[in-house]
Amino acid sequence: MTELTVTTFVSLDGVMQAPGGPDEDPSNGFSCGGWLVPFADADMGNFINRVFERVDAFLLGRRTYEIFAAHWPRVTDENDPVAGRLNSLPKYVVSTTLEKAEWNNSTIISSDVVEEVRRLKARPGRELQIHGSGALARSLMAHGLIDTYHLLVFPVYLGQGARFFPDGGAPTAFRPTETSTTSTGVVIHTFQPTGPAQYGSFALDPAE
Repeated sequence: MTELTVTTFVSLDGVMQAPGGPDEDPSNGFSCGGWLVPFADADMGNFINRVFERVDAFLLGRRTYEIFAAHWPRVTDENDPVAGRLNSLPKYVVSTTLEKAEWNNSTIISSDVVEEVRRLKARPGRELQIHGSGALARSLMAHGLIDTYHLLVFPVYLGQGARFFPDGGAPTAFRPTETSTTSTGVVIHTFQPTGPAQYGSFALDPAE
């Protein structure tokens, strides 16, 4: 069985939109693109490299795929721990609008996404990784298909933009398996879902 993992960057208010640059995703008037860049450091890079060491294939939404496909083929060092794997390993892009995916070793999934992902997970291997791809991740969350979440929480409040966890999603409990902090204050959490959220109360028993 292959583990499905998601790695994403979020602000303190849960925004994941356009972390890497102002032109990455300005949809819905988002004006804070590039909010990750001031916090990038060697600690963050080392964590991402460790994540990429475990990957056998990538599962990407259309927008993230197009951003990656415009950038990473230009990084031609085969020994680069990120570019080397992105450029060579299988990439499955979920899209109903793309007619072709020309980046090396790319396959379009245009229908029966949940069943296709289940089929990919049933293969022997290490990790099938989602990076970014918020809409795709949210749809797979709803079906309980994501096994591990790597959330890199950046010390910045944005007040606008698409959030990673949607309103109206199924309340879910998580078990933390790893936490670290980078030199710039990015807190890296690794979580695994454990089932429905549980509830309680601190209210005192009524006086007799």
